[in-house]
Amino acid sequence: RPHRTELYEEAPSACWPIVYSPDYNITFLGLEKLHPFDAGKWGKVINFLKEEKLIADDLIVQAREATDEDLLVVHTRRYLNKLKWSFVVATITEIPPVAFLPNFVVQRKVLKPLRTQTGGTIMAGKLAVDRGWAINVGGGFHHCSSDKGGGFCAYADITLAIKFLFERVQGVSKATIIDLDAHQGNGHERDFMDDHRVYIMDVYNRYIYPGDGFAKRAIKRKVELEWGTEDTEYLQKVHTHVEGALNELKPDVIVYNAGTDILDGDPLGGLAISPQGIVKRDEVVFKAARSRRIPILMVTSGGYQKRTARIIADSILNLHNLGLIDKELVVRGAGNPKVEQMIRDSAKDLTDLSLQ
Repeated sequence: RPHRTELYEEAPSACWPIVYSPDYNITFLGLEKLHPFDAGKWGKVINFLKEEKLIADDLIVQAREATDEDLLVVHTRRYLNKLKWSFVVATITEIPPVAFLPNFVVQRKVLKPLRTQTGGTIMAGKLAVDRGWAINVGGGFHHCSSDKGGGFCAYADITLAIKFLFERVQGVSKATIIDLDAHQGNGHERDFMDDHRVYIMDVYNRYIYPGDGFAKRAIKRKVELEWGTEDTEYLQKVHTHVEGALNELKPDVIVYNAGTDILDGDPLGGLAISPQGIVKRDEVVFKAARSRRIPILMVTSGGYQKRTARIIADSILNLHNLGLIDKELVVRGAGNPKVEQMIRDSAKDLTDLSLQ
């Protein structure tokens, strides 16, 4: 019998299914500046959405920290114990000076934000199934598996969200992960290697971290990109393969890892997608999910430039302007004539785009 968790308590119906907590942000003696990651990007996304009057503090779902018991649904006790060594956390987060800090400080200043984002992803999984869609403004730690962290990812939030749904929510027995971060999502791939309930599509730069050949065996739809791939080719591939993946298997939920490290100029991604290209990409994925009435959970994952927070906010505003996310929109997308028309238009746009 699943343990009792606060992460699955009902969210107020007045709230948007957008999950966030100020505890997401890592701010500590400027140490966070030693990693290219913008460790305050999550709060910036929320501030942009507030400025645009889309949301207010009392209208978002407050993320709660995942407890050890929650984490043990996927992680081994041995792995969680390893995180009690500061040098292990320094290696995973790629911030070397963390190795010299007392572990209680590392727990509070580095791991608690990551545990809170992980709790947020698990909560957003349940919200997505209840409301048709949900966005965790953080999360997407796709390099972490049950017994190994890496690449700034200390907890396997994508695996956790899916396993929680499988164990606790009736009617959820198949999931599709659409991983569009610039890096291969080797964590969830290792976790679901032999699990036929999970279909993984991964689109990534073939030349960069982690280059995990073993994990690649779990990918059902693998799209390996060249250095400097640009909008037209990228959007065409995403569109073709998202449609293909969802036609091949209709899941009960989609977990969409929407990394913004595909942005032109990203120091780690090596791709050349414009801000408009990222907004369009998210639109393509949400249209595919909504037109098929499949609940979708989006997590924000990697993105290593100061401008990514603005792009994530712009993308969420665009999804709202198109009626793809809506406070009241429970899974009725396909019955909504406005959405249906929009989906037809967008298919036409993409056909036009590929003909250019």
